[in-house]
Amino acid sequence: MDLRLSPADEEFRAEVRDWLGEHLRGEFAELEGAGGSGREHEGLEERMAWERELGAGGWIGLGLPSEHGGRGASLIQQVIFAEEYARAGAPGRVNHVGEHLLAPTVAAFGSDEQRRRFLPGILRGEELWCQGYSEPGAGSDLAAVRTRARLDGGQWRIDGQKVWTSLATQADWCFAIARTEPGSERHRGLSYLLVPMRQAGIEVRPIVQITGTSEFSEVFFEDAVTDAENVVGEPGEGWKVAMGTLGFERGVATLGDQIGFERELRRVAEAARESGAIERPEIADRLADAWVELRAMRFQALRTLGSDDPRAASVAKLLWAPWHQRLGELAVDVLGAEATLATTAPYELSDAQALFLFTRSDTIYAGSNEIQRNIVAERMLGLPKG
Repeated sequence: MDLRLSPADEEFRAEVRDWLGEHLRGEFAELEGAGGSGREHEGLEERMAWERELGAGGWIGLGLPSEHGGRGASLIQQVIFAEEYARAGAPGRVNHVGEHLLAPTVAAFGSDEQRRRFLPGILRGEELWCQGYSEPGAGSDLAAVRTRARLDGGQWRIDGQKVWTSLATQADWCFAIARTEPGSERHRGLSYLLVPMRQAGIEVRPIVQITGTSEFSEVFFEDAVTDAENVVGEPGEGWKVAMGTLGFERGVATLGDQIGFERELRRVAEAARESGAIERPEIADRLADAWVELRAMRFQALRTLGSDDPRAASVAKLLWAPWHQRLGELAVDVLGAEATLATTAPYELSDAQALFLFTRSDTIYAGSNEIQRNIVAERMLGLPKG
């Protein structure tokens, strides 16, 4: 893969840098570094205003075709934006789910009416989305979902439960997988529904994590409704659409995440220098290993960029998730005994403590690493199932 940028790409990078430099000022200057893993509660209203600023500047949905309201940016330009955004210290994005999962799904599988209805709100940064996939007993095994929906006149009526739903308390809409054909099993009989969150038939219960925050929630559907036309693709073909969404999930944003990882690694190294821990050979070696592995992850991500092979996403997950966990462990090891003390009562965590605690979940969410290993073993190496 030729990693050299064309003059047009260099010009695009300069445009991104200039825009971010001009707009991350004033009311947005204090948002530097806000949000992110384990810190989604930080400056939420201000970050929503920032989403609208991004939308007004035309920086949401870069990869969508122009006929759907996007800029039709190339993959490398989307990578450039993700990298420059992270380098600028811009705040964690609030509507990652809407922009990177739902929008390309609707563009690829939705009707013209659905594109006209749902894409503009996402591209303006005005409508928030959450993902209704995981259930108790159906986490990484999406085909085991038990949430059901039945067509009643002009509406779907939905009953069931979802769990680990990111930002469900703030979302305006949810895209949910439900079983719409009675008696169907596994991959058959599922539908991909777009459901308004603000209705009497939906209850959201935040889940308090070991970080003390609540990025995830349980969502209960009890005779919840959505209009009959709010099914993406044909009823009963939800598995195909859901797999399309998962393919979009681990796209160019992964490279932006790695810039965020690099910033976290830099902070850990600075803490090691300040405390003198870097003089310990073990700490110095682990810092060096972390840097080398991070560079290897970047080249792996670039090598598979644009691949339509879903197995590449499994390899990427198996690389970054344990790496990020090891970084969290290194962060508290650098602090030593100080890492066992809360900075402020009753439970105010330092950046290192929050990083360590939140990264415990990295190998579970977005498809557990056990499932990813099965995919690699069975679909790439041809090993027997089970």
